[in-house]
Amino acid sequence: MARDEEPLLARRDTEASMGQAEEDALLTGEPVHRGPRRGWGFWRQIGVFAWAVVATLAVIVVGVAYQKQLADKNTTQKPTGKRNLIFMVSDGMGPTSLSLTRSYMQYAQDKPFNKQLVLDKHMIGQSRTRSSSSLVTDSAAGATAFSCGKKSYNGAISVLDDHSPCGTVLEAAHKAGYLTGLVVTTRLTDATPATFAAHVNARDQEDEIARQMIGVSHPLGRVVDLMLGGGRCFFLPKGTAGACRSDNEDVVATAKKMGWSYASTRKDFDALKGGKSVKLPMLGLFATEDIPYEIDRRNESDIYPSLDEMARTALTALSEATKDSEQGFFLMIEGSRIDHAGHANDPSAQVHEVLAYDKAFSSVLDFLEKDSTPGVMVATSDHETGGLATARQLRPTYPDYLWYPDALANATSSCERLTRRYYEYREAHPEIKNLTDYVAESLRKGLGIYDATPAELEILVNNPDYAPYGYADMISRRSQTGWSTHGHSAADVNIYSSCSHTAKALQGNHENTEVGAFLREYLDLDVDAITKQLRGHSVLKPSWMGPLPAEGVRLDGQSHVEKYHGNFKY
Repeated sequence: MARDEEPLLARRDTEASMGQAEEDALLTGEPVHRGPRRGWGFWRQIGVFAWAVVATLAVIVVGVAYQKQLADKNTTQKPTGKRNLIFMVSDGMGPTSLSLTRSYMQYAQDKPFNKQLVLDKHMIGQSRTRSSSSLVTDSAAGATAFSCGKKSYNGAISVLDDHSPCGTVLEAAHKAGYLTGLVVTTRLTDATPATFAAHVNARDQEDEIARQMIGVSHPLGRVVDLMLGGGRCFFLPKGTAGACRSDNEDVVATAKKMGWSYASTRKDFDALKGGKSVKLPMLGLFATEDIPYEIDRRNESDIYPSLDEMARTALTALSEATKDSEQGFFLMIEGSRIDHAGHANDPSAQVHEVLAYDKAFSSVLDFLEKDSTPGVMVATSDHETGGLATARQLRPTYPDYLWYPDALANATSSCERLTRRYYEYREAHPEIKNLTDYVAESLRKGLGIYDATPAELEILVNNPDYAPYGYADMISRRSQTGWSTHGHSAADVNIYSSCSHTAKALQGNHENTEVGAFLREYLDLDVDAITKQLRGHSVLKPSWMGPLPAEGVRLDGQSHVEKYHGNFKY
């Protein structure tokens, strides 16, 4: 039967099509609002929408979880148990030192332009270097920022502006049961190593620094277990061959009585067997003053151990000595003479010092990778020296964009060593009036300079006091290496680490004191407790840190940065 033939009462859609709403509309005259019929299509759309919402929420949840995992991975991570900390200092090495050395390495080793130093691959940030007394720091204040985590005045050896002592990370580590060590290529009594194990008001008080470093006059007793470097003269009594102390105290003899093992020659060093035969505490003084520049050391039959050799020896010795202990070790390694090359404006000495430091850096990385004890290495510089630039304008006209690393490749001596030989020759041959031939030959053999001008030779011959600068300026000009000063600069310096995750706190740009804070935090040390002990001793014996600096200034914690006074002069 057709639909229109059905009895009216048999139609089932009457209620569905009209319903109560239609009935009400008939009574009130309001329009009817019919909704769509909710069939399969409607519910399918609802299902798709719900699925999309759930999927979106799931993606968000997974994303948040991933970000948290990533954040946890990048958070500073330190072991909770036994650990080792190696702190490396490249004294005087600024960012341009890396540019200089990298280009030299690429040329000298015939490497492609994208070949990097080991250091380059581990850079994580930069450090700002100002001291409390100057925007241009010295090594004493710069290293005090590392050892104490505090700003101080130029010349301060772990004392603050009010001339009160500040506890160091090395002292706190030793008290906490860690073994401690210092490895340098300068004098052990020089500013950087001194700030970790001594406290004096002025860095030139090296006689007292030597006594404190072996523990004879340090309020806490001996705090260092191993020291390798130069500076023997400050440990020997006045009048002894090679001594530079101002008194008659034999600090080496005192150290031996206190139980220190002692080494002073290449033979002694070799007998340490790379650290396996070291008996702690160990004092190694392998040069009268500073260990020679790497460029000279290598060309003198390896009489002196290299930075890399000493670093590996120290790592092995400290690792062996802590093998069965609950605590690890803290070791500071300094490539000290990068700074001296900068002071001398000697680019040849500079590149070889940085390469030697890069080699030691690589050895530390290798040690950490193989050692079973968790550990980290953090490295930075106390400041930049020389205002170094890998370009130089030689004439007043607009310069060519050039720098010549090949001009450094034939140098076999530092300018310091050439100057010393020049002075020795003059003293041994006072009857020779014209030294032109000698100077010309020294330039050819020492620096690979065959085109010295008559004017350049005349300056060296007639002005011997200018020789250190004359030699350096000649090779700097030929390589078009620029220098703005024979002192330090205020440039930011790089921060490196063996593990960017562990040292995440030092990523980016930081004050140098933040590096010191990281060192103490990684080892969970109470440096403030050490400070309280030292200050208590200062009340009892106020003169134990030596006299105040010559100017007698007490800064009392205030900013004392020098300002321009309108006194410009050439």
